[in-house]
Amino acid sequence: MVDDERWKARFRAARVSLPEWAEQAPHRNLYRSNTTGVWELYTWDRESGTHRQVTDRAEGTVTGAVDPSGEWLWWFDDTDGDEFGVWRRQPFTGGPDEPAVAGLEPSYPSGLCLGASGTAVVGGSTDDGFTVHISGPGRPTRLIYRHEQDGGVAALSRDERLIAIEHSEHGDSRHPALRVLTADGTTVADLWDGPGKGLAAVGFAPLPGDDRLLVLHERRGRSAPLIWHPGSGEEFEPRIELPGEISADWYPDASALLIAHEYQARTRLFRYELAGGALTEIDTPAGSIGSATARPDGTVEYSWSSSARPPAVRASDGRVILTAEGPAAPPSVPAVDAWVDGPGGRVHALISLPAEATAPYPTVFIAHGGPTAHDADQFAPDVAAWVDQGYAVARVNYRGSTGYGSAWRDALEARIGLTELEDIRAVRDWMVASGQADPARIALTGGSWGGFLTLLGLGVHPDAWSAGAAAVPVADYVAAYEDEMEALQAFDRSLFGGSPDEVPDRYRESSPITYIEQVKAPVLVLAGANDPRCPIRQIDNYLKRLAELGKAHEVYRFDAGHGSLVVEERVRQMAAEIAFIRKYLG
Repeated sequence: MVDDERWKARFRAARVSLPEWAEQAPHRNLYRSNTTGVWELYTWDRESGTHRQVTDRAEGTVTGAVDPSGEWLWWFDDTDGDEFGVWRRQPFTGGPDEPAVAGLEPSYPSGLCLGASGTAVVGGSTDDGFTVHISGPGRPTRLIYRHEQDGGVAALSRDERLIAIEHSEHGDSRHPALRVLTADGTTVADLWDGPGKGLAAVGFAPLPGDDRLLVLHERRGRSAPLIWHPGSGEEFEPRIELPGEISADWYPDASALLIAHEYQARTRLFRYELAGGALTEIDTPAGSIGSATARPDGTVEYSWSSSARPPAVRASDGRVILTAEGPAAPPSVPAVDAWVDGPGGRVHALISLPAEATAPYPTVFIAHGGPTAHDADQFAPDVAAWVDQGYAVARVNYRGSTGYGSAWRDALEARIGLTELEDIRAVRDWMVASGQADPARIALTGGSWGGFLTLLGLGVHPDAWSAGAAAVPVADYVAAYEDEMEALQAFDRSLFGGSPDEVPDRYRESSPITYIEQVKAPVLVLAGANDPRCPIRQIDNYLKRLAELGKAHEVYRFDAGHGSLVVEERVRQMAAEIAFIRKYLG
C-alpha cells in the first residue's frame, strides 16, 4: 500500500529561503517561507530574534528586497500571479504598505537596485520594450533608459553614481551586453563580448567610491568571473582552474570573491583571495547549493539540499541558522549519475530508483524547465513522490541545459525542442536496454519548457511514451508568442532567429500542435488561467484539437499564473498527475 501522506508531507513541510541582509544593518534580514501554507515574505531581526510576516496574499508573494539601510522592505504586487504590477514598500518594523515609486505604471519586473540614501533604480518591461526609472527622496521619478529590446537593471554602485544594466540592443536577449550609466542616463562605458557570448553583472564592489563591477562572462566557453572597471576599461580575470561553471559574488570587504562551482549537478563553495589568487574550499555537504552569501564577519551562509535530504539554511561553521516551525520533510532516495552517449555528445542524467521494487521499473521522465536551467542533486518533492509510488525517475540535462558549458547550452538553437528530445530519447532507450525501465510503462512529464518538451515528445516520438503530463506548457508556439510577455518574445526571437512572421518554418517545426495527429499516448495538461509565460489561449488551441481528433486527454486548470505559490494547490496538482499516470502505467 502506497503511503500518500508521506509524499504530501514533503510538499507541506515548512521551508525557508536563504535570508537577504541589509548592507548597513546586517541584523535586519528578509526571507521567504511557506509556513502558512502559502509562500510569503518575512523579516528576521537577528538582534532581537523576532520574525514578522510582511505580505499576506491569497496567491502568495516571493519577489521582494530589503534596502541597504534596513529601514524598508520592498515587494512586487501583481494580480493573481500574472507577474504584471507595481512595487510597494513598508517599514521593516511593520506598518502600512505604500507605493514604492511614484508615477510608475504597472509592468513586468526587470530588476531593482536600492541605495542607502533612498535611491531606487527600477527596471520594467511592457509591450513597448524595456525601461529604467530612477527615484529618490525629494526627486521626481525620471526615465533614464528606454529601448524596444529586452534588458534588466543589474547593479547600483555604493555611492549611487553608477548603474549597470544588461541589454540586448544587438537583438539577442540570450547573450546580453552590459552598459554602465550615470544617474542621469549618460553612458559611461559599454562591454560586449560579441555574438553568442553573454555577460551578466553581479554587482559593484561593496565599498563607497569603488567602481569595480563583478561580471560573469563566457569567453572561454563557460561561465566565469571578471572584474571590470568601467571608468578606465581595466579588466581583471581571476584564473580559477576548476571544471564546470563558476559564478561569484563579493565578500563584504571586497578583499575576496565567494565562488560557487557547479559541476555534474553538484555545487561546491570556495573563497578566492583577490590579492594573490589563493583558492580555499569552504566545507559543505555533498549536494546542491541554491544560493550563498558572505556575511560581514566572514561567515558564509547558504541554502542546501540533496536528492535524499530536505533543504536547510546552513553556515560555514556548521550551524543550521534558520528553520521553519513544523515537522521536517521526510527524506527520499539518493540520485545516481548516468552518462549516456547521445547524438550531440555524452548526456548527464540523474536517476532515482524506488527502494522496494525490482527492475524493470515503471518509469517517469521529468523534463526540466528553462531551458536555461538544469536538474541538480537537490531535494524535489515531485521526484520523491514518484519514487514513493514505485516508479523510477529520470531527469535529463539535455542540450540546452546550463552547467555544462556554453556550447551545450546553445546547441538547442539548431532545432529547438527536437534537439532536447534526442537527448531525452537516448537516456530513455539506455534505461530500457540496461533493464531499468519497462518499455511498456514509461511516462514523459514536465513543467513550463519541460511541459513544452512533453507535448512535443508525445508527437515526435509517439511510440516511446505510454502517457504524458504537461504542466503550464507551450502547446501552440505561434499563438504562445502572440500572447506572452515581451521579455519572452525577445527570448523566443533570440532562440529561433526571429519572430514567427520572420521564420515561420522554424516555429512550425518546433510547435507541439504540428505533431498532434501523431500523438498516441494519453496526456494530462495542467494550465494556469493567468499565465503570462505560457498563456492559456494557446493551450486551449491544443486541447480543442486533441478533442477533435478523439485523443485521450484530461485537463487540470487552476486560478494562478505560471505555477502556484499555494502549497495545497501544488499537492492537488501532484495528486492529479499521480492519479493520471497510475491509470495508464499501473
